[in-house]
Amino acid sequence: MNITLHDCKNLFSTYRHYGDLDVEINRVATDTRKPMEKALFIPIVGERFNGHDYLKEAIHQGAVAALWQKDIPIPKFIPTLFPMILVDDTTKATQQLASYLLEKQKPIVVGVTGSNGKTTTKDLLDAVLSEKYTTHKTVGNFNNHLGLPFTVLNMPKECNCIILEMGMDKFGEIQLLSEIAKPDFAIITNIGESHIENLGSREGIAKAKLEITEGLKENGLLIVDGDEPLLRNAYAGETIYCGYKQGNTYELMVKKTDERGISFTCNHQEYIIPMLGEHNVKNTSLVIALADKLGLSREDIQRGLNKVKVTAMRLQVLPGKNGSLIINDAYNASPTSMKAAVQTLKQLKDYDRKIAVLGDMYELGHDEENLHRSVAEVIEPPVTDVFTVGEKGRWIASELMDKSKNINIVHFPTKEEAIEELNKTLSPQTVILFKASRGLKLETLAEVFVKEERE
Repeated sequence: MNITLHDCKNLFSTYRHYGDLDVEINRVATDTRKPMEKALFIPIVGERFNGHDYLKEAIHQGAVAALWQKDIPIPKFIPTLFPMILVDDTTKATQQLASYLLEKQKPIVVGVTGSNGKTTTKDLLDAVLSEKYTTHKTVGNFNNHLGLPFTVLNMPKECNCIILEMGMDKFGEIQLLSEIAKPDFAIITNIGESHIENLGSREGIAKAKLEITEGLKENGLLIVDGDEPLLRNAYAGETIYCGYKQGNTYELMVKKTDERGISFTCNHQEYIIPMLGEHNVKNTSLVIALADKLGLSREDIQRGLNKVKVTAMRLQVLPGKNGSLIINDAYNASPTSMKAAVQTLKQLKDYDRKIAVLGDMYELGHDEENLHRSVAEVIEPPVTDVFTVGEKGRWIASELMDKSKNINIVHFPTKEEAIEELNKTLSPQTVILFKASRGLKLETLAEVFVKEERE
């Protein structure tokens, strides 16, 4: 961290302190259940909690200073020399501190948003750009109005490139994040159906994602999914388009797919990624476009791609029992990402039995039944079996049955009821895909069939 108490004193007007302004601050923290050695404690006020109630624990855990909301009385137990920075609102102050640090340290700032693929693209960016830069990235799902500032404020002093994931579920949220971060480069991975319940339509989702340009620096660059009409000519500034269709700035063609990954060409240069999914090829092209702009060679880019690690439950390939292959893609789901996962399953040529285990998708609004049924559009041989799970997953099975495709279709109201039937399918010729929204926790079913190390 590169913020000092001098910075805090200069940034905020009111200060209660009778000690050393040069006290070392290594990071910011909110969770007093964990060690806070040399941390700036930031008490957040939520709907059901107030972090100000935990100042004593923060000091006990090693915090060396704290932000403090002015309208909350300062406790009498505070040590005389303990620095207190008084602010109108601790959440807004955290955002101000993050913007200040970015201006002070001046790393290259890359903002990433999109309906699907944000985390994978962030991980790809980190792997590739670390070939030339000292990078820092959003950890986990720290991608909201608090998570993004905390990611920035815990940026190492030596960082010269920060990769910030930006999430949202309603209008205005990405605009705020973009204005905090002021990115040099902004990436929109795609436009899907996630949060359509709040945003009304895919057009609304595109409008919300394009808010990432609101804080984009002058002469900043936008890189987008060029196969998505809603992102074509949507920004007046410089834009790079990536995709499979002709006319994109970076044009893609897949050459080979197997369980080890995908080989493809991007503007006629060949690359290999150690992950599944043609949508991940497109995510990679967004990274290639940015890496090109920053002067990395094809060799640099491929070296970075070789290092990337697939995040758990995102098309994660695992050895299954009885020699089978398990693809755990149960982290989350929308119709777009579920269709992409099914397409990936179809492309695995070395397996005679291809089974899709598909479950409920959430936050799809009033049209959720039709959106579930739309997944059936891509389900066809070589998929051999579809096992659906959950109340909403039934709609996928129903649509498939109406189409009378040459596929074995079974619906299970609960995950547990599917175990016996799936056990019968396991063999070296079987690959099973698991895909559903986070709330269903379908990974607990997938884990039943993963080969244990001692086997």
